[in-house]
Amino acid sequence: MTAGPFVVRNRTRGATLASKVRLADTPAARRTGLLKHDRLEAGEGLWIYPTQAIHTFGMKFPIDVVFIDKQMRVRRVYQNLAPYRLTTLVWSAQSALELPSGSLAGTETEIGDELQFSLCEEGSE
Repeated sequence: MTAGPFVVRNRTRGATLASKVRLADTPAARRTGLLKHDRLEAGEGLWIYPTQAIHTFGMKFPIDVVFIDKQMRVRRVYQNLAPYRLTTLVWSAQSALELPSGSLAGTETEIGDELQFSLCEEGSE
């Protein structure tokens, strides 16, 4: 996979979830995740691939999480997931998208929505 950054759109709702999403697709990157961050700015995110569950142990802030299947459909949503929590295993998921808390409510993203990941255009960062 390409490292990104990616723009993530909710094709079902016609809304942009994030415009600067990094990919964590190595064991080290998945282990570290957002642990070294104090916050996520609006538009930022982390796409963890592959995974079927995440935890927020050691994190300093709440996040929104979307679990996505192979067809890029939303399988489960967690809004405002607090630090020191563990999600359930989402068997049908292939990856998870971590976003600033409030991102999902703002875009009305729900289970069944179809997401689209595109590479950021040069110079749009």
